[in-house]
Amino acid sequence: MSERIGILVAQLGTPDAPTTPAVRTWLRQFLSDRRVVDLNRAVWLPILHGIVLNTRPAKSAELYRKVWTADGSPLLNITRRQAAGMQQRLAADGVECRAEVAMRYGNPSTAEAIRKLVEWGAERILLFPMYPQYSAATTGSTYDDVFDALKTLRFVPALRVVPPYFQDASYIDALAQSARDRIAGLPEPPDKVILSFHGIPQRYAALGDPYPEHCMATAKALASAMDWAGDDYLVTFQSRFGREPWLLPYTDATLASLGRQGHRNLLVLCPGFTADCLETIDEIGNLGHEQFRGAGGGNLHLVECVNDRADWLDAMSAIARRELAGWIQ
Repeated sequence: MSERIGILVAQLGTPDAPTTPAVRTWLRQFLSDRRVVDLNRAVWLPILHGIVLNTRPAKSAELYRKVWTADGSPLLNITRRQAAGMQQRLAADGVECRAEVAMRYGNPSTAEAIRKLVEWGAERILLFPMYPQYSAATTGSTYDDVFDALKTLRFVPALRVVPPYFQDASYIDALAQSARDRIAGLPEPPDKVILSFHGIPQRYAALGDPYPEHCMATAKALASAMDWAGDDYLVTFQSRFGREPWLLPYTDATLASLGRQGHRNLLVLCPGFTADCLETIDEIGNLGHEQFRGAGGGNLHLVECVNDRADWLDAMSAIARRELAGWIQ
């Protein structure tokens, strides 16, 4: 008989509320992480506490209010539905498991989620990061957080980690079907497709972070599934922060350029995000649309993330079952 298995569904995080104090608390935790900002602490911390945390929270809170729902954070609610959907599917297959959501920054914290799993009786835990492509600033930092939480336990459950699934067939299939569904609802096919991934500093990639290669592999696999030719789509990187160069090309500059070229029907996917959040709903869906149209473009059609689509929940379950081999019948 299989022992009880806990599944830790890990996301980057979200503020507790779309208010300046809540966002300041969240940003303090996020931007204090050496995996996210690896500058010398003597240089960075005075900037963080003296400038960033005094100016950015109010602006960010205003943006969060634009995407906040009656149920709260879209990222948190979607991740909860993902965890519940995967747990239900595994239970239907006879797997005795419990899935808990863990936020790297904010709540519910990783430590809280692990505590719940241990109190439930989990003797084995599968960590399932919601980042398809590996980056030290997301995946690596989540590993750190899990290991730190486990250090505090007297009994430490056996631990496995779902490896990056940036070209997993079931993940690519869910992405492709989400694109097909969106295209089917358009009055005419898009004249260009943008695959916008979250960016990282170029220096991080030069130091060995495989993230750019993972993003390009995802793009290539998705293009193959969609029968897109090389000139049908562009890979770009969004959400840069600070002054040092980030991965190129930048999404915002690309949108403006396509607008100036007169493109009328643009389709945008964000394949690095498994759940819609501020960076997809507002940065691309609202601001990106404004940038594109303001430069002379037509309509920007944002494809929702895989979220709690049935095909993505099926994919999550299949990935989990694969990584649980030997732990389950």
